[in-house]
Amino acid sequence: MDNCLYYGDNLDILRRYIKDESVDLIYLDPPFNSKANYNMLFKEHNGEQSAAQFQAFEDTWTWDKSSAAAYQDVVERGEKISKALIAYRSMLGDTDMLAYLAMMSERLIELHRVLKSTGSLYLHCDPTASHYLKLILDAVFGPVNFRNEIIWRRTGAHGRAKRWGPIHDVILFYSKSADYTWNRVYQKYGEDYVEDFYRLEDSYGKYQIISLDEPGVRKGSSGQPWKGVDPTPKGRHWELPPDRALPPWFEHPEGYPEMTVQERLSVLEKAGFIYWPPAGHVPRFKRYLMVAEGNSVQDVIWDISPIGAQAAERLGYPTQKPLALLERIIQASSNPGEIVLDPFAGCGTCIEASQKLEREWIGVDITHLAITLIKKRLKDAYGSAAKFKVIGEPTSLRDAEALAISDPYQFQWWALGLVGARPVEEKKGADKGIDGRLYFHEQDGGETKQVIFSVKAGNTNAAHMRDLHGVIDREGAAIGVLLTMQEPTKPMRSEAASGGIYTSPWGKPIQNFKSSR
Repeated sequence: MDNCLYYGDNLDILRRYIKDESVDLIYLDPPFNSKANYNMLFKEHNGEQSAAQFQAFEDTWTWDKSSAAAYQDVVERGEKISKALIAYRSMLGDTDMLAYLAMMSERLIELHRVLKSTGSLYLHCDPTASHYLKLILDAVFGPVNFRNEIIWRRTGAHGRAKRWGPIHDVILFYSKSADYTWNRVYQKYGEDYVEDFYRLEDSYGKYQIISLDEPGVRKGSSGQPWKGVDPTPKGRHWELPPDRALPPWFEHPEGYPEMTVQERLSVLEKAGFIYWPPAGHVPRFKRYLMVAEGNSVQDVIWDISPIGAQAAERLGYPTQKPLALLERIIQASSNPGEIVLDPFAGCGTCIEASQKLEREWIGVDITHLAITLIKKRLKDAYGSAAKFKVIGEPTSLRDAEALAISDPYQFQWWALGLVGARPVEEKKGADKGIDGRLYFHEQDGGETKQVIFSVKAGNTNAAHMRDLHGVIDREGAAIGVLLTMQEPTKPMRSEAASGGIYTSPWGKPIQNFKSSR
């Protein structure tokens, strides 16, 4: 299978393109207005709202005709999920929260369909809706397939009046069956843990002492005495450490696997790995910090920090999650070569983590802003090694014209993506004549210069060129670019010529106004 990046509504993409039981792991971080006043999500709405609301980059859900249709579609299935939604409507009314749950129910039904029997799903959300979503997931996947409610500490501290500071997200982990993929993943010990448990040290480094015996009586050599210590009267037996717990410099003597437990204990003692306590007569094993794998991952994630303002991986995408968080999830619940799906791909953290860990992947997003960002992210990180198809983007002039008519903002984001420019606004609003920017340096360590982009999907004229000229002067930009759907007119070319010429240090002139179709 080829890696695929889909532009479009994930519900439509799932139904049209993704086959039954074809995906090994699903991670989704659906948009949710977590910054809004909690009570606003329960406000009832009257009147109609365009379905385009759901195609915007804005992180919100609203009760309208689309969500009402989604609710009806789920209810008419007559399954457990329909009973859950009916109960929610009785309790919540026609609110934004119900709109969110109805839209999510439709998609979770499809995600359950495409997941393999050995697959798992991780739904990333916040405490505002996690308790509602858990019942939806119980109805779709079955309560017996609930595995964990994982808590991720996403920030350090928040001061809030009259309540505890909200510093965590919730990740709900479900499998499709009891036979699901699980790989043991470890997280590094914290400094406090090392100080508390690795207090002893010798020439090989810090170590802790652990037991060499386990509960249970054995009849073989593991139940026999060694150096005067007999585990059997205490109802125990010798349990030797696995090879991975031994330091890398240790070489097994010839015939080690065939030796008795007592002979292997003597080998370990000679190598200096056995610790005899000053008081007492039960030997213990030195487990060195250098070979400690760490703790198995726990359902409270405290060791993966949010992306800082100066972090190299920061893309400026408001809901971006740390790459390390997605790597941990993917390592735990999939294997190399298996397929990972992210139906709300956003800035592509799950996609990049899948690529890095040699998984196949499918990404879906409803904005060209996200698709463009993911393509650039993969190119920057992996170059030509990241091979994938993009499905749903305009591939002809007719496609571009159709997109410009149906959604000018999506057209704008798509057009900027063609030239590698970043939009100046993440949300709709005043752009002050600037739709996108690029930054460059004429030489290493030199002054940062910028290229200003203006995108026009409709008819253009010389006035647009004059406007761009004014923006360039105001911003002190080196170059201005006008991206249009039409060939520039003669007056537009004349106005562009009056803007002057930018000359690079290599002597190559670039007209200060550039019209591109």
